[in-house]
Amino acid sequence: MELQDIAGREVYTFKGMAPSLYHLLRNTAERTPDAVAIVDDWGRKTTFGQLLARVDDLAGYLSANIRVAVGSRVGLLMHADLEFAVALFAISKTGATCVPVPTKYREPEVVSLMKAADLAAIVAGEEFEPWTPELPLRPSEIVFARNVREGYGFSAADGYAPALADPAGDLGSCAIMMFTSGTTSAAKGVCLTNANVVHAAMVYQRLMGTVPEDRCLIPIPIYHVTGLIALLIQFVYVGATTYLHRLFDARRVLACVRDEQITYLHGSPTSFAELLPLRSEFPKLPSVRCMLSGSSYEPVSAMRSFHAWMPTATFQVVYGMTETASPALLFPFDSATSTFAGATGKPVPGVDAKIVDELGHEVPWGETGELLLRGACVTSSYFRHNGGEIEPDGWLHTGDLAYANEEGMVWVVDRKKDMINRGGEKVWCSALEEVLCELDGVSEACVAGMPDKLYGEVPVAAVVRAAGSQISAEDIQAALASRIAHFKIPVAFAFVDKIPQTRGDKPNRSAVRDAVLATLGNQS
Repeated sequence: MELQDIAGREVYTFKGMAPSLYHLLRNTAERTPDAVAIVDDWGRKTTFGQLLARVDDLAGYLSANIRVAVGSRVGLLMHADLEFAVALFAISKTGATCVPVPTKYREPEVVSLMKAADLAAIVAGEEFEPWTPELPLRPSEIVFARNVREGYGFSAADGYAPALADPAGDLGSCAIMMFTSGTTSAAKGVCLTNANVVHAAMVYQRLMGTVPEDRCLIPIPIYHVTGLIALLIQFVYVGATTYLHRLFDARRVLACVRDEQITYLHGSPTSFAELLPLRSEFPKLPSVRCMLSGSSYEPVSAMRSFHAWMPTATFQVVYGMTETASPALLFPFDSATSTFAGATGKPVPGVDAKIVDELGHEVPWGETGELLLRGACVTSSYFRHNGGEIEPDGWLHTGDLAYANEEGMVWVVDRKKDMINRGGEKVWCSALEEVLCELDGVSEACVAGMPDKLYGEVPVAAVVRAAGSQISAEDIQAALASRIAHFKIPVAFAFVDKIPQTRGDKPNRSAVRDAVLATLGNQS
């Protein structure tokens, strides 16, 4: 690695990086053209050589017919099919910016986000064709992938490769623009350059030791940084096989792991939590060598359960954001068996971190403050937005509270907005959830703050009971009384079948609060 100037910004990154996502694919296809790149939901196997040919054709088609070029923003509204990958790398070849649009969104939300992105073109799945009259572009600027189940969705682009012989764009070009989770009107477009994304993929490969013989599965949304960058783009860079699932189904995930010898699993704590109850159906999964969990806090008890299930696999925690192209902190070894179990990790190569107080001064070791990040995979800008989240010298305010020890290990304890202030006493949601999940009879838990006339706000929790458990609110409060300070004990509970999630696949604390209030209302 070395210091490099990329688009006027000096970063510490890898030597000889591929200048774009398209070049990543082309390099791999030239190296191993016959290796299987993608197996999608319809069972279609596509080699890297075939993938490159499909990408070249679609890039030529977009360039010749839609006039997609450097500086264009192209929306990508597709499920996790082969065509999604083809479109992603084809857009890269044109030098345009790919704007993945969540397929979970409803039509009005999609239209609002597309307007905010000021798109030049859209590539979409055929199931979204009825939305054409409402989409903010002319029909001639929309390319649909049709007949995916029967064949290949972009057959109209066959033979167009010569229309765009040379790839456009460079390390400083915006390769992907992803909107942060939240309401569409409040979401911010994060501009990730080729340098950001390529660096992120290379970091994952080196830290996780990913090799061409690995096999990963993407059963989580492919339009988020985890599915898109940490998995798909990393595995294209490595030359390893990616299996795509359109929708998450825990039993199907484990069957795929078993039958296809998946070695590499990366998901959210929620998705991992849905796998654990099926352990008896899949008692041995020896192919898995590593698991990574990100997006929100992973309880130590869950990690240890996975270690007992798959003792030869490591279970590691990764922390990142859309703004960091996925990786920012990574636990350097197996968290489940580490003396630092519960820690988030250390900054990945090329990323600097510091923890500051409300005045912006760095705090001493062990003290909690806001986590700031900057580096090679950290965005330097939002799309048409400057709210002060990124300082002029590149430091990104994450909005997360953390502390670190003298060895550089970082513990991310909560979002600033999620910290509960109970009459001046601080309650960290993630720490309280950890204690709750350690109780016999509790499978999952999510904590939220609820308004209170006396204390301002108090902690409440949604709890998923373990199979066969009848644990009650009184049982939990009694068990916690000897474990944590009284002010941390939730005052009310809602027992649910599943922890509510946001569309960004994070715990929905607002929904937890509503569930508790509904429970209290039913009891009155």
